[in-house]
Amino acid sequence: MDAADGHGVDLDPVPGAGVGGDGRTSAAPAGDVAAKPPYRAYRQDPDKVTEWKERIYPQIRARAEQEDAEIFFADEAACRTDFHTGTTWAPIGRTPVVEATGARSAVMMISAVSPKGKLRFMVTEQGLKAAEFITFCRRLLDDVEGKVFLIVDGNRIHTAKMVQRFVASTQGRLELFFLPPYSPELNPDEWVWKNVKSDRVGRQSVLSRDELKLFAARALHRLQKTPRLLLSFFQNPHLAYISG
Repeated sequence: MDAADGHGVDLDPVPGAGVGGDGRTSAAPAGDVAAKPPYRAYRQDPDKVTEWKERIYPQIRARAEQEDAEIFFADEAACRTDFHTGTTWAPIGRTPVVEATGARSAVMMISAVSPKGKLRFMVTEQGLKAAEFITFCRRLLDDVEGKVFLIVDGNRIHTAKMVQRFVASTQGRLELFFLPPYSPELNPDEWVWKNVKSDRVGRQSVLSRDELKLFAARALHRLQKTPRLLLSFFQNPHLAYISG
């Protein structure tokens, strides 16, 4: 799942970030400068991350090659009408004002991205639960020939019993694999959300939920049509393990 502002993506620690060892803001030592720190889940297990990168995922990739299966990384995210990013122009001395709706509403998105530069997505005004995840999986199977190895986090909609029953009903066409807990930086789909939310929708003036849904779908469709951009997400150092 994406984080509220940082999209769940954790960057490398910044030395001298002005945050004390207990996580509280502290006075900067002499010679240091202020910088916005990244936030990493303290419950992340480094050993499990290493095991995922060095043993588990290579096994998944090897099986996919042997069984002619496609690997996808999936995730869900919310996009809200009151989320704004970017800057605009204004005369010197005047603060620009952009009109937007005062109402707070959201649409839900789910997408799956592959190391081959493919993207599949679904946008809905409803909350995402196990039933919606199954609907997305059905559509994914309809679009892909052969087997699908779908990598997700441990969110309860992915582990629900009805999802387990659905996966079993596909008779091997769909398999789910789970990322280490608290490790969103290992999922390239987080970069999809960064592109859609911060680089696209967040820079537009959204006046209604219908408009928000339209903008989100357009941003995802644009991304779907630019596989080179999708492939560039995998160049992030956190994702180097995917290509091996």
